Parts: sequence; C-alpha cells; structure tokens
Amino acid sequence: MPRRSKPVCAVLTLAASACFATLAPTHAKAGDIDWLDHWPTHFQTGDGTDIGLVLRYQYDVNDFSHDNNAFTDAHTNRRKYLGFYVKKPGVYDASVYYDFQSKQWQDAFFRLQSQAVLGEDFGALRFGQSKTPVSFEGVTTSTQTTFIELALPSQAVYENRRIGVDWAIQRTHWLASLGYYGENMAGKNHGHTWVARAAWIPIHEADRVLHLGVAASEERPYGLVNALGVQQPATASFKTPPEAGLTTVTLVSSGTLTHVNHIDRLGVEGLWIDGPWSVQSEYLQAKTTFDVPKPNYDLSGYYVFGSWVVTGESRQYHDGNVSNVIPTHPWGAVEFAVRYSDLDLNDGRVQGGKEHDWTAGANWYLGTHLRLQANYIRAFGNRKGLVIDPHIVELRAEIFI
Repeated sequence: MPRRSKPVCAVLTLAASACFATLAPTHAKAGDIDWLDHWPTHFQTGDGTDIGLVLRYQYDVNDFSHDNNAFTDAHTNRRKYLGFYVKKPGVYDASVYYDFQSKQWQDAFFRLQSQAVLGEDFGALRFGQSKTPVSFEGVTTSTQTTFIELALPSQAVYENRRIGVDWAIQRTHWLASLGYYGENMAGKNHGHTWVARAAWIPIHEADRVLHLGVAASEERPYGLVNALGVQQPATASFKTPPEAGLTTVTLVSSGTLTHVNHIDRLGVEGLWIDGPWSVQSEYLQAKTTFDVPKPNYDLSGYYVFGSWVVTGESRQYHDGNVSNVIPTHPWGAVEFAVRYSDLDLNDGRVQGGKEHDWTAGANWYLGTHLRLQANYIRAFGNRKGLVIDPHIVELRAEIFI
C-alpha cells in the first residue's frame, strides 16, 4: 500500500480554470473586462486616488520521499490573503491585509511621499507593519518569487514583518532606506530592531538590470515577564524546513538560544537581468551575542539561482525589487529556473547542522493574475551525524491581485 496519499485535485482544478481563462477570448474592447489581465477589482476617484482589493490565494502540494519517514505529505491552502489598498500617486499609499490561513495580519501601513508635503522628493516615510529588509528574497512578495519557497538562508535569517517606521528614497541608479521596528501585530517578537539598506543599480533598463545591494540590522530582543513578575532572559532560534512550506519538520536547527543580548544580521544581494536570462544571489549571516559569558553564535548561508524565460519575456524590476514575468502571448509565459542554497548552523558548542538544497523549478504565467508552479527539491541535511536527504515535489496554483 502507498505510504501516503498524494492528492493534487485542487491544484488541477485551479489549473484547469486558469487554462480555460487562457483560451477565452481576449480581444475585448477598451474598457471591457479582460479576464487574463484587467480584473474589476479597483476604481479611481476623480482626483486620481486608486482604491482596490488585495487578494492572494495559493494552494500547495508537498510530496516527500527518501526521507526515512521524517516528513508527511501535505496538500492544503498555503496563503489566503484578503485586504485593500488606497493610493494617490505622488502623495500617499496605504495597504492592509490579513492571511486567513495563518490567521495573522500581514502588511498594514501608511506611507507618505515627501514631495507632496515639501515640494521636493526627499523620499517616503512609512508607518505600520511591513517587512524588514535584510533578505532580498524575503522582501519579495510571495506571489512574485521565482521558487515556491524561500532559500534556506533566507528562511533562517529573515526577520519577517514588524511594526515600525522607515524612510526610503529611490533614484534611477541607487536607493537607500533606514528603519526602526518593534514587535509584530500578533504581539510576538518582543524587542526592537534598527535596519538599513542601500543598493547601486548601474544598469537600469526595461529588460536589462544590474542590482548590487547590502542590508544590515541589529535586533535587541526582550525576555518575557513570567506569572511571578520575574523578567525572563531573551531567547532566539534559527531553523528552517527544507524549502517546503507545508511542514514544520526541520533538518537543521540551532535550538533555543538563551540570554540573548542582540542579533546582528547582514545581507549582500545581487541581481542581473538580461532579457529572458537572469541570475540572483545573496549571502546572509547572523551573529548572536549574549549577556552572560559565552562565545558568540555565528551562522551563515547563501543561495544562487539562474532563470530562463523560454517564451522570451523578462523578469520585471522596480522599486529595488523583482516581480513576475508579464506574458506577451495569449497562452502565457513559461520560465525555468535552478537554485542552489547552503546553510551552516554549526558554530562552537551549538551544532545546529548543515544543509544544502538543489531546486529545479518551472513557472507558467497565465496573464497577470494566475500562475502555476512546480519545484523538485533535492535536500541534503546533516545534524549531529543524523543524515536525511529527502526528495521533495512541490506544486502550487495561485491567484493574486
């Protein structure tokens, strides 16, 4: 008998719907609804303010093999985002949306452009919950990433969303930002973080980009107060599943680090796009220091991937980040990609393990709101002599606005 069931019905159903949409007529008159690209989810007021819906739905299938029964196959919703945005170009924008799958608030912020107040562009100020910028992959929207899940070091080091304030300025060939953050809207991750990011973009054309950047942060976590009113020491933990989002099983983990004083994170990022070809890479590290006499704990990792859009289109780049391929054919665009990622959580007495993964991926972009993805992952994990090298097949169907 098979060890686990492997249902893909929901993915195939959504895929069939997407294919139907692709085959539907797309020669509507101006102003009509184009079911591939122009959905009736927003409207503009007389002064140019744009008000619209935020919708992101993803259904995933994770299938594991050669894993010593460490993992369980899974098929379920990955994300169910719903919210809205309001934007007046050159003046302000605001977004708020909630993930009904994880039951957590995601982005919830208001951003004001300085030019609207001062008459000159000195950047923008943002208030609320947003992503912290150490990890190029991490700050890329989940519906815009080339692979289904983030690379190993991105998942281990990325600090995710926090409530705070940040300033950002962008020019054609450079960008910079500075932010200060506290806990998140779930009331977790107590403490505060300073973050800075800068990038140089010497080539910035429609289908040719060279982006070189660096980001750094210092997090000072706070310990919780227990029922007796005693302050507990601050803790931290670094771990990641093998680039599979429907499992909590990890091959590498630092365990819980106690008496944490602060965590310094560093990311060095690079992106090259030349028509249908692109290469993206990042090096990430985190250094944890303690308020008791013991050595620092250092971890590091990197990834590099290349992609080829077979149908000739290009990955998009704007505002210091990447976004999806925009198809030029009525049946969509197809992209192939290969990624290598490496993470080392061993340092001194903390033997968190080492892991490296190879991932092969394929993406089918159906207009600008539908995408089908397939990834094959070959993971290699070794923690304290326990070696598990699973094979993972992942499928995703997603709708996004």
